Amino acid sequence: MEADHPPLETVMDLLLDAVCVVDREGRYLYVNAGYERIFGYSAAEVLGQPMIDLVHPDDRERTLRAAREIMGGQPKLHFRNRYIRKDGRAVDVQWSARWSEHENVRIAVGHDVTELRRAESMQAALLAISEAAQGDGDLRAMIAGIHEIIGRLLPATNCFVALYDAQRGTVEFPYFVDEYDTPPGTMPIDAATLCNEVIRTGQALLLTPDDLPDAPSHLRQVIGHDALDWLGVPLCTSDRVIGALVVQSYHSTVRYSAEDKQLLQFVSEQIAAAIERKRSRALLEHLVGHDPLTELPNRNFFHERLEQALVAAQRENLRLAVLYLDLDGFKGINDRYGHDLGDLLLREVGQRIHRCVRQSDMVARLGGDEFVVMLYGIAHAEHAHMAAEQIRKVLLEPYVLEGHTVQISASIGIALHPEHGEDKKPLLRHADNAMYAAKRNGGNRLASDTALQGD
Repeated sequence: MEADHPPLETVMDLLLDAVCVVDREGRYLYVNAGYERIFGYSAAEVLGQPMIDLVHPDDRERTLRAAREIMGGQPKLHFRNRYIRKDGRAVDVQWSARWSEHENVRIAVGHDVTELRRAESMQAALLAISEAAQGDGDLRAMIAGIHEIIGRLLPATNCFVALYDAQRGTVEFPYFVDEYDTPPGTMPIDAATLCNEVIRTGQALLLTPDDLPDAPSHLRQVIGHDALDWLGVPLCTSDRVIGALVVQSYHSTVRYSAEDKQLLQFVSEQIAAAIERKRSRALLEHLVGHDPLTELPNRNFFHERLEQALVAAQRENLRLAVLYLDLDGFKGINDRYGHDLGDLLLREVGQRIHRCVRQSDMVARLGGDEFVVMLYGIAHAEHAHMAAEQIRKVLLEPYVLEGHTVQISASIGIALHPEHGEDKKPLLRHADNAMYAAKRNGGNRLASDTALQGD
């Protein structure tokens, strides 16, 4: 006796994968029950409708190209594309498809690979984030690269990073990209903002219109443009929260889910580690190249920058100047008031010099009470003398330090490129000799190799 077999349609509906048949124009002729499980649409909702309308907009062109190739006699065994489910979520599908010329239809079997694709994307993202941390760019450039990586995982048009300074109790925004708002200024950690809430609690936060009515009152306060969906995750190292990573949406076509929150949390630890590495490296480079007392560039850093500037000046036919400064009578102030006040004086001297020059110039402390200034791209030699004279007058003004009023002057030697040398050594030698000439003539004056100026 022959066994009864279930109808073919019943067998097709038992499959977990989607089975589709479309006509030459790409309209659905048949879908099984697995189609509804994957895409959310019943057969009644899609039969007669163009298949391409449900494909993710970014994948439509290559999907149509693949369909033409299949109809031209090239079956596809592992073609992947994305569809938009009925609930608005994207789903990744891997298709096996062929064209039947006899039946004049295209038959395809689709397997949901969303989780596999997500796992692959996250592993690729972690590797890319790690590589971004090793790059030569600054912190903002690195975070911009990470923003691009996050955009491959979920919609991230609006994205910012907030970093927490525990010593100062403040939050700043080194990276902020938004359709409507400009970067906020530094704010206290106790300010009532959503990103501060994430940092304070160390907990991820997803707010949608459905969640907002039930949220605590302090989470309902809006700063800037009101987002539709707001998703923030803490950036945590092994022992502390260093900030928050936030994405937000202002449009109904981009919504965030619990899955998006989980995904962002998955990569946040790697992002935090990358930021910490970049900040530590920047701090180390700063310490290596800067004087710890005045925070000015040190001797080695200055020599390196001077060599670079000289190459650029020769290439672009520009003039530059070096001002060599030595404080007059600093040892007497140190002996009379102590080294602590002397250190305060050196810091103030460095700040005053820095305020006298342009952003393109450079002020460095060579050691002791010696400072040097590089003026880049000056039009005339007189400009170097004018800048030096301004510095001399500013340094001569009284200093009020620890209740004491002190006064100090400076001897300043001036060297010009190319007149006094095209290389670093002769240029510095001229500046140094000119400074000692100014000091021998009583100090509190300027000197070049040809003239003395000052009081």
